[in-house]
Amino acid sequence: MIVKKNLSIGAILSITGIHIILLTLWCTLVIAIYHFTHWNWLAIPWLPISVIGTAVAFYVGFKNNSSYDRLWEARKIWGGIVNTSRTLIITVRDSFYLHRSEVKKDESDEVKIITNRHIAWLTALRYAMRSKKVWEASYEQNHKMETFSYNIPEYTSTLEEELNPYLSQEEFEYVMSKDNKPNAIISLQSRHLRRLTDEKKIWDFSLLNMQQMLQELTALQGKSERIKNFPYPKQYGSIGYHFVHIFMWILPIAIIPAFANIGSEMADTFPRVSEYFVWLNIPFTVIIIWIFNTMLRIGLAGENPFEGSPNDVPISNISRGITRDILQIIDEDQENIPPQFENENHIQM
Repeated sequence: MIVKKNLSIGAILSITGIHIILLTLWCTLVIAIYHFTHWNWLAIPWLPISVIGTAVAFYVGFKNNSSYDRLWEARKIWGGIVNTSRTLIITVRDSFYLHRSEVKKDESDEVKIITNRHIAWLTALRYAMRSKKVWEASYEQNHKMETFSYNIPEYTSTLEEELNPYLSQEEFEYVMSKDNKPNAIISLQSRHLRRLTDEKKIWDFSLLNMQQMLQELTALQGKSERIKNFPYPKQYGSIGYHFVHIFMWILPIAIIPAFANIGSEMADTFPRVSEYFVWLNIPFTVIIIWIFNTMLRIGLAGENPFEGSPNDVPISNISRGITRDILQIIDEDQENIPPQFENENHIQM
């Protein structure tokens, strides 16, 4: 997630610059053929192109709305994970011996085990969300650019390295043997809470309350996995993408008559300007096409909110923020609380 106040025009041009160059070359080629060969038939009437342009504009708007909905849904899911995680640890901490007030035992070790296991769940989930899918864009080249590099923690350390400090050896081996590692960790949490209930350390009604929280976390995990594993439908994405580019490539031909007519009207008063006025088609057409192309790319950038792009939902920072919160809830020593991930080039991951 980009956390700058505004994106500069330079940053936008750095992303779309190659397209501007290609479009300028194409527009120049079209005008050069029209001007030097006098192929007047090369000009297309504006009316059919305007109809296509209207349809394309509707498509781009629909695509951007759909992409933003996916992005915002992902952010709401992880907002739910934040709230439920805090509530779970607070509830676990304060649920021991509610039904046996005469018993006063320090169960901080049990609370710490459950808290660390929840951190492991957060870690496994964010690693699962950052795993690569064939339909997602690849941003490895961007990481090598000094002016556009950004920190993706899941790409700099392995899941094994991150999980090991928060799980026992037996639990670690159990989790790593499963395909869905976050789900395996939730299962361990449920078993642990049930064991504490059987030992009469937690009241039955408290167990039901905490099981509901685990159920909510499982549902939020499933919603996040749904967005990750279900790509934006290609009948909307790919076909519409080609329609937009067809419009962009034929637009220069359609705008020629307008500038040619204006040039003809100026022939008596400004003959020299009139002769070359049609060349003004190039900057105006490039601006129009650049706007359509940039809007299209905005929609493409929001399709997959966990793919490791600068426009992602910042699940790494959210997960680390939860980690810090719940460790502080159980009064963990400050030196044992990991720092928040650093933002590089105003990009939060």
